[in-house]
Amino acid sequence: MGTFQIEGGHQLQGKIQPQGAKNEALQILCAVLLTSEEVRINNIPDIIDVNKLIGLLENLGVKIQKLGKGSYIFKSDALNLEYLQSEQFKKDGSGLRGSIMIVGPLLSRFGKGYIPKPGGDKIGRRRLDTHFEGFINLGASFRYNKEERFYGVEAPNGLKGKYMLLEEASVTGTANIVMAAVMAEGTTTIYNAACEPYLQQLCKMLNSMGAKIGGVGSNLLVIEGVTELGGCEHTILPDMIEIGSWIGLAAMTKSEITITNVRWEMLGLIPTTFKKLGITIERRGDDIFIPAHNDGYEVQSFIDGSIMNISDAPWPGFTPDLLSIILVVATQARGSVLIHQKMFESRLFFVDKLIDMGAKIILCDPHRATVIGHDFHSSLKATTMTSPDIRAGISLLIAALSAKGTSTIHNIEQIDRGYEDIEARLKSIGAKIERIA
Repeated sequence: MGTFQIEGGHQLQGKIQPQGAKNEALQILCAVLLTSEEVRINNIPDIIDVNKLIGLLENLGVKIQKLGKGSYIFKSDALNLEYLQSEQFKKDGSGLRGSIMIVGPLLSRFGKGYIPKPGGDKIGRRRLDTHFEGFINLGASFRYNKEERFYGVEAPNGLKGKYMLLEEASVTGTANIVMAAVMAEGTTTIYNAACEPYLQQLCKMLNSMGAKIGGVGSNLLVIEGVTELGGCEHTILPDMIEIGSWIGLAAMTKSEITITNVRWEMLGLIPTTFKKLGITIERRGDDIFIPAHNDGYEVQSFIDGSIMNISDAPWPGFTPDLLSIILVVATQARGSVLIHQKMFESRLFFVDKLIDMGAKIILCDPHRATVIGHDFHSSLKATTMTSPDIRAGISLLIAALSAKGTSTIHNIEQIDRGYEDIEARLKSIGAKIERIA
């Protein structure tokens, strides 16, 4: 396992540009399987999870040409579908949760798609039912090999459009069903569809390839099936989770930081939610400016004076990927806040590490934690810890950068899964961080 050594307690200053959005990239890369023509994608983040998916696509026979940093051309004109039955595929697919999204495009274009049970963060149960129920609604047959934990869907006679009401507004589930439906016969209507910016971007890309998707940005998508899709060029959004991470970093370290080119119109409630903790966020063109909070920041209360409650919800609600950051930032706020993680039952289990650092946190149950802020009257204490998942990992890193003394974080591969070249970028704004092999 790799390790970070962090000397905390330093104010940072400068500009930092967010990488391309990880969660969008995983969807967009799978969509290249829908056409035999060239697809150019820009602003692809250079991170472990995305690179694993690119490697899987290459093993499947996709021709890949790197044009420069973050820019690639993909051509899926001669795929090796036998790879889907190989032991190598079972190994490649099981190491990445995003691999589930190759099934929809393969089913749509070739009438069959397979995937081993995918991996990813250990943050609680993450069911695949929405994906496969959607495929079955479109006319595919489903099979599951329990011993090998291997899923398959087949539609040798093609897919047919249908109305469906999703049980949950799953982002990856909606993306997978949309990619399956774009070349199905007739009309597909998806109600309770996810409408996150990642999904909007996918739909816009597919429409530029010749798909006919209406209702983009809403939870009611109407898809008129077409017979084939063509190539296109697409640019991935800046990563809103990384943007929120840098907001939290600036507040916790009392640093003056400018986050550049953030695509403000796609950030939803993220700026508003951080402002509830008392953090000053200034819009300067398409940049976010965070001044040094030398006097700290104070948690707001509700109109009736009751304790602030911050919870996650499907878009346009607050993204669950940033609740870990919010929780860490709250440890030094003036006031108290209840963090309610509704969507994943294991995502708050990293708080014991923050408590070891001196944070005042009461873990009420797997989904709720009450944080009583220090108001910077006492610093967090440096410690040694292990990163359990991507978002907890970056939260612990932010805590370490604000703490007094030198902290050690093991298993930083979890952080590398979602954050590109993170130590170099942090060093560029003054952070004292070293990677130890």
